[in-house]
Amino acid sequence: MPLLRFDVIEGRNEQELRQLLDAAHEAMVEAFDVPHSDRYQIVHQHPAHEMIIEDTGLGFERTKNLVIISIVSKARTNAQKERLYALLTERLESACGISPDDVMISITENGAADWSFGRGEAQFLTGKL
Repeated sequence: MPLLRFDVIEGRNEQELRQLLDAAHEAMVEAFDVPHSDRYQIVHQHPAHEMIIEDTGLGFERTKNLVIISIVSKARTNAQKERLYALLTERLESACGISPDDVMISITENGAADWSFGRGEAQFLTGKL
């Protein structure tokens, strides 16, 4: 049920984007223990001048491979979140060659009443999910 939005600098081809999404999904399945078929991902590509992502004084060296991952999910433990951060950076580096310095992740939590998967229903509230 987590919804992932990927903001990237334009220029990746379809195969590169698919590798990125697949690697992120595998990390999500492992860290958050979601079913493999529970996959909701959106990619937004931007010209380089539309993304200004600095290092917050931490010494990151950002490149054109920058990926911002925004996640909307029900509440997760700190341990699950830390596991996800580690897995995402590991998988994106090994599968896509994206440096951990180029991966920024943000999680926004919400509850059962905040989701409708279609048909105008809140499936978590109705018991369908």
